[in-house]
Amino acid sequence: MNDLLKKGFYLGLGAAVSGKEKFEKVVDEMVKHGEVSPSQAKSLMQSWIDKGENVDMDWADQAKAKVQDRMKGLGFVSKKEYEVLEARVKRLERILDQQR
Repeated sequence: MNDLLKKGFYLGLGAAVSGKEKFEKVVDEMVKHGEVSPSQAKSLMQSWIDKGENVDMDWADQAKAKVQDRMKGLGFVSKKEYEVLEARVKRLERILDQQR
């Protein structure tokens, strides 16, 4: 399974690099043909980079939510839930110690 995940990651990375190279080539051609200025090309590239970063953040958030749902479904508690319960136990222990 681990090998399959690695291959999938490398496939996605290769596709991203290939896509970036093709996009840069198209933008360079547009500059050569006078369709866009170099500053417009730079702006266009930055726009696409920003969109890619936003999509990446969205995917990461979705993946995190799915993992959290799966973990909860398996009966695990979140770190925050654990910390709340731990604080509650400590308060109860202090109360018990004071009553002794």
